[in-house]
Amino acid sequence: MPVPFETLIPYVIITAMFGVTGAGLSGIRHYAGGGKKHRWSIDTWDRQMMDRDRRLTGVLRGQTDNPIAPAGFEVNQPWRAEKRFS
Repeated sequence: MPVPFETLIPYVIITAMFGVTGAGLSGIRHYAGGGKKHRWSIDTWDRQMMDRDRRLTGVLRGQTDNPIAPAGFEVNQPWRAEKRFS
């Protein structure tokens, strides 16, 4: 018993939409990650180094090999002063 052609059209559309969304999500992750692979098992040390790299380069995944920090980095600290009670 043959399958009518009209029943295959929705399945092709659904499969194509899953492919488009998967490719779009992959592209967005690639672009947001600076062209690098996705990071796995990020612990506190990795987060601290990522924040330092972001403050040094301005990009979350950016790294620099310059041994001298840019001007203003010494006052660009991640620690925030706590709010005092009044």
